[in-house]
Amino acid sequence: MPAASPRPQPAGGRPVRGPTALLFGLLLVFLLGLIELGVLEFTYARLGIGHRFFTALLLLSLLGSVVNVPVAAIDTRPPAGGSAAPSVPRQTVIAVNVGGAVIPTLLALYLLFAHRLFVQGAAAVAVVATISWLLARPVAGVGIAVPVLLPPFAAAGIALLLAPDAAPALAYAAGSLGTLLGADLANLGRIRELESPMVSIGGAGTFDGVFLTGVFAVLLA
Repeated sequence: MPAASPRPQPAGGRPVRGPTALLFGLLLVFLLGLIELGVLEFTYARLGIGHRFFTALLLLSLLGSVVNVPVAAIDTRPPAGGSAAPSVPRQTVIAVNVGGAVIPTLLALYLLFAHRLFVQGAAAVAVVATISWLLARPVAGVGIAVPVLLPPFAAAGIALLLAPDAAPALAYAAGSLGTLLGADLANLGRIRELESPMVSIGGAGTFDGVFLTGVFAVLLA
């Protein structure tokens, strides 16, 4: 979508291997381009992360982008007496993507604790989460869509306002955690509208909107 970034991606029950492989390949090329230009390394350097840690983090994120850990299942059958299209699954599995949710969350929490941004972090994350929640829309068969540019701009702006001396760290934390909370977790109650057998918190993994929001927010800050 030109103006929106799909959040949880459907998996299972559909022949998506071809499109998924193509998307992964394109994103890998995009990643290599960012590395060649030094954009990603510059981003993590602004966060105070060393070269070796950066390389390990990037590798873990890449590998983790294809790992979805199921954590729950929700009954999506219509109420008694209701009817549903044959394509609507009877149950939707909720999974957590390692590369697109777990690793960005751990890094965000580390940055907040390392820079002692407890109050500022809570406020910034709340602002970005609220904005993401207000703008998020469920798209059947795709996931939760949210405008791709607004969360990082909001994260960078609030970070510069609340902690100018540690703006990159706060921007990353607010952008990644705020998007996860506001777009993904706050919309779990709308699972039925997605009509998918599985939704993954963190979406397409490393290059999902959560990761890109964090990177863009740091660059803006």
